[in-house]
Amino acid sequence: MEKTFGALDIGSSKVCAMIVGRTDAGELLVLGTGQRASDGVKRGYITDMQATELAVREAVEQAERIAGLNIDHVHVSCTSGGLTSTIARVEIDLGGGRIDEDDVDHLLAAGRETIQPGGRMVLHAQPALYTLDGATGVKKPIGLHAERLGVDIHVVFADGAPVRNIDQTVAAAYLGVSGIVAAPIAAGTACLGEEERELGVALIEMGAAVTNISLYAGGMLVGLFTIPFGGADITDAIASAFGLRRAEAERIKCFHGAATSSPRDNHDMIDLRLPEEDSKLVGAGGRAPDDKHSISRAQLVSVIRQPLDYLIGEITKGLKELGFTGAQGQRIVLTGGCAELRGLADHMQVALGRTVRIGRPSGLAGLPDAHAGPAFSTLAGLALFAADEPVDIRSIVSSYQQVHRHSGAAVLQRLWRALVGNF
Repeated sequence: MEKTFGALDIGSSKVCAMIVGRTDAGELLVLGTGQRASDGVKRGYITDMQATELAVREAVEQAERIAGLNIDHVHVSCTSGGLTSTIARVEIDLGGGRIDEDDVDHLLAAGRETIQPGGRMVLHAQPALYTLDGATGVKKPIGLHAERLGVDIHVVFADGAPVRNIDQTVAAAYLGVSGIVAAPIAAGTACLGEEERELGVALIEMGAAVTNISLYAGGMLVGLFTIPFGGADITDAIASAFGLRRAEAERIKCFHGAATSSPRDNHDMIDLRLPEEDSKLVGAGGRAPDDKHSISRAQLVSVIRQPLDYLIGEITKGLKELGFTGAQGQRIVLTGGCAELRGLADHMQVALGRTVRIGRPSGLAGLPDAHAGPAFSTLAGLALFAADEPVDIRSIVSSYQQVHRHSGAAVLQRLWRALVGNF
């Protein structure tokens, strides 16, 4: 392996880790994965640092055992902190000269000065597309000539305290943080194609407790909207309706749940008892469900639809607020654990009146089947983001040094101090 990368997704329902290696041929190969239940995270916020640290350690150790190597740094996801996105634009005058790397660094250094965080933390500040004399969509300006060179800088802000909690939790697990990545950016890296980003698409990441809507257009992320509602709320609705524990409700939702109904659902019965209860109730011959411990699939779908329709209503409001309307707002990609609900894409396509597909991670070789679904899009995207090593304007050191001019008296004082110090 030429280089290895670590990814860590701290979610509200699970903490998962991935180790990826880049081969000499440039291929990204999954070397190991790990997963543990998340007990210390609520709505994307770390509420129990000790429990989250333990889950982080166990998930990373599992990935290290499978990979046969240790990692000391990871890229970590961030879903909390009130993520917001904006585009900063800046231009410099070149006078028709040929653009070199120093010109681009000067432009990005000027762009860094235009960012006004307003007391919030800058999570990302990445150059997206360049402009040459007003012509947009330039990806590599070096070597071209222009009177004016501009750039669109994609900036993501977050509240500082939740991000610092993530950093401190990972550090307590004896891991360094190479970068904290907004979950919508990571999921978009794994699930969206370049053409989709160019034409315009809304990526809806439906997690356990948080749903993020990220809007892409012109090849870059242009808007974010967060809804504090997710798949765990659907699970809680099932648990409340049928008097079940969360684990039982989650099992029934995953195996029997659906977003759409059919005439047969009235006749398909679902046993509410857990499989381990079977041996206590009947002998080896098996058992038949009874009215007391069973429900019809139609009843289950009816309960699922109530919180799901509420979430779709909130998504509709979010898309409208982001301006995802008209001919440009016709494509939606669903990802996240809740996106695995059977029939969800068809139901949302009817409800939203747009083309909807399920987004799954791509671009990684050797991805296990258990981690190849939409629930692990953010994890895969973190690894891809780390391997891509995108430019962040905050890390660019400007080659333009500030010149300080001293008065005659100041120069004489400096000479006198030098003489005194040396003799």
